[in-house]
Amino acid sequence: MFTGIVEEIGRVKAMSPKGLTISARKALEGTKLGDSVAVNGVCLTVTRLGGSSFSVDVMPETLRRTNLGGLRSGDPVNLERALGLGDRLGGHLVQGHVDATGKLLSFTPQGDATIVAVSAPPSLMPYIVEKGFVAVDGISLTVIERDSSSFKVSLVAYTQQNTILGTKKPGELVNLEVDILAKYVEQLLKRPASRISQEFLVEHGFGV
Repeated sequence: MFTGIVEEIGRVKAMSPKGLTISARKALEGTKLGDSVAVNGVCLTVTRLGGSSFSVDVMPETLRRTNLGGLRSGDPVNLERALGLGDRLGGHLVQGHVDATGKLLSFTPQGDATIVAVSAPPSLMPYIVEKGFVAVDGISLTVIERDSSSFKVSLVAYTQQNTILGTKKPGELVNLEVDILAKYVEQLLKRPASRISQEFLVEHGFGV
């Protein structure tokens, strides 16, 4: 489990069909083999540790469904270590299970902030609401506007300077993860209404 608060920008040191090696500093502090690290919002397991880097295995399915498959040596990536019990939750609950990729549409300066428009697949739009949460490349962001096929978020100066989203361009793909709470609510609403009533209880010997 993560919070969507990026701890540092790492850099891809090596890429293979089976995994990544990433240079990092902050993300290595206290990290052990088997720990989880979010890379561009994708939860991955640390399989090897070096003095200034770590390696993770990446399944073919993950490469197909996220933007990790497009990474090259030297590319920057957002990194966040897994949330520890008792840690402060600065963003929102992020699983690191990317739902789909979206496409960056535009960047519009607004004072010190930048308004970013992102397209999303139709299957995700019902979970994206104004003032709700969405994780974009692992960054916890608040939706400020939406329509039938896209949404907008506002990047403060700190986010622009300390995540890779501040260096991306229109047309690039980003990993999207919608709020897990919205998915649970949807599933609960889909459950059939209970057929238990007073008459049902009496009929089956539970009434007086």
